[in-house]
Amino acid sequence: MSIGGEKGSVSTKTPADFLKSIRGRPVVVKLNSGVDYRGILACLDGYMNIAMEQTEEYVNGQLKNKYGDAFIRGNNVLYISTSKRTLAEGSS
Repeated sequence: MSIGGEKGSVSTKTPADFLKSIRGRPVVVKLNSGVDYRGILACLDGYMNIAMEQTEEYVNGQLKNKYGDAFIRGNNVLYISTSKRTLAEGSS
C-alpha cells in the first residue's frame, strides 16, 4: 500500500519552471526589509535579479510610490508570488 498514492499523471514542477511560467504576469515581490513590490514580471536571472514593469511599492500595506520600470537585486528578495488581484484593485 503506497502512502499518498499516485493518481493519473503527476507532473513535477521545479521552482525554475514556476518562474518561467509567471513571466509577463502580475506578481508580488516581498523583500527582506518587508517592503512589497507589485507589478508585471518582465524578466529574471539565475541570481533572482528581477526586472518589473508598472511597479508599485507598498510599505506596511500602504502604496508609497509608483514606478514605470524597476530592477530589484536578487539578494534582497524574500519571495515572489503571483498576484491574485489586478493592480488597479489595490489592497482592500
